[in-house]
Amino acid sequence: MILTGRKIAILAERNYNTLELWYPLYRMKEEGATVKVVGSGGATQYESKVGLPVKVDVQAEDVSGKDFDAVIIPGGYAPDYMRRHEAMLKLVREIDEKDGVIAMICHAAWVAISAGVIKGKMATCVSSIKDDLENAGGIYVDREVVKDENIISSRGPNDLPAFCRTIIEELS
Repeated sequence: MILTGRKIAILAERNYNTLELWYPLYRMKEEGATVKVVGSGGATQYESKVGLPVKVDVQAEDVSGKDFDAVIIPGGYAPDYMRRHEAMLKLVREIDEKDGVIAMICHAAWVAISAGVIKGKMATCVSSIKDDLENAGGIYVDREVVKDENIISSRGPNDLPAFCRTIIEELS
């Protein structure tokens, strides 16, 4: 239980990728971390792309970066909705400002881009948003996991073991 005492936010919105939310959530809990599912706009739950619901523990408007050591941002289509909520972007910026871990997978790079925390950082993402990452000043690298300072990124579900392993290593 090497993450005992660590607090992690996992952002949620409709149409999240099921594996990219649940796999990290259970892995971080398994290592002893306190994990909170953070939503926005008052929803009490969100459904994944395949209809699996996740219950929201807290709204982004009701927390701040000082409450967490890390934020995990799952992909799917959810990041396109997440980046429209200033409270979610503010949470990501606040965690970044204190050098907390910003972990993003698949389309989640959109959230880091909109939060303004990716410029000058190496990262990976699903290939369809590579141009978005580069246009925001990020440096695209095609690997299963990329760590640059406090930013950890992966391309998609097949990279989840390396993604979670790297988050755990960084927080332990």
